[in-house]
Amino acid sequence: MREVKEFLAWRISGFLALFLLLLALAWLGWAGYSLLREREALYLWHLLPALLASGLLAAGLFTVQPNEAAVLVFFRRYAGSVREEGFHFANPLAQRKKVSLRVHNFTSDKLKVNDAHGNPIEIAAVVVWRVVDTAKALFQVENHQTFVAIQSEAALRALASRYPYDAEGKSLRGSPEEIAEELRAEVQERLKVAGVEVLEARLTHLAYAPEVAQAMLRRQQALAVVAARRLIVEAAVGMVEEALRGLEARGLALDEERKAAMINNLMVALVSEKEAQPVVNVGTLYT
Repeated sequence: MREVKEFLAWRISGFLALFLLLLALAWLGWAGYSLLREREALYLWHLLPALLASGLLAAGLFTVQPNEAAVLVFFRRYAGSVREEGFHFANPLAQRKKVSLRVHNFTSDKLKVNDAHGNPIEIAAVVVWRVVDTAKALFQVENHQTFVAIQSEAALRALASRYPYDAEGKSLRGSPEEIAEELRAEVQERLKVAGVEVLEARLTHLAYAPEVAQAMLRRQQALAVVAARRLIVEAAVGMVEEALRGLEARGLALDEERKAAMINNLMVALVSEKEAQPVVNVGTLYT
């Protein structure tokens, strides 16, 4: 397939062409009036060129709004684009097709896919894009807006299958900025053939599929509890070590049995979820 690239079309100011059109219309009116009055064939040779000139000048006038481009097609061949806003005159025999250069948003539907661990998830994204090459947008793909929608969803599916929903390291839930940048780059790679620039791509919805949501929620809660308990135990061990070093620094040496009992009591007091009940040793019954 031959690639078509945008280039600027020939055009002149529409006001100059409008002035010439008024002259042609005046010429046409004079020729028509003279022909009806004098009934001489000479005026017919003025009438036909004036009519042709008026028609061509009128057909070549067009306007371009801000953030819009006019693509000219002359006998089924691309004849250039006019991007400058205003009133213009170009090839009157060329067909003009308008292409919006405004920024567009595409919001995907909620897609159900499997993440890298095989868990079913629901995911959706928004893609912010605009046309930067009008020739590619019009001639390289059938419909550039439909193309953006289909390729954006395909890129989103591919990205979701490469990363887990939530895990240590890079994940869909844990690395939103990195995932957004990678999604933008992948969508851009797919849409460059259509002359489209992707300004931003970001996830708008991310959740486990309903059939596994409760089970995955319990799994997340269990992992959170384990992580919290690990942190509590590590802190308690540090505090016990610090207490033993403090006693030794003050010359209060303990034998191994008492040290073990003290460590046990401190760990129970620090780690237990319930309030510790102190036990006072008043000695033994028999001496």
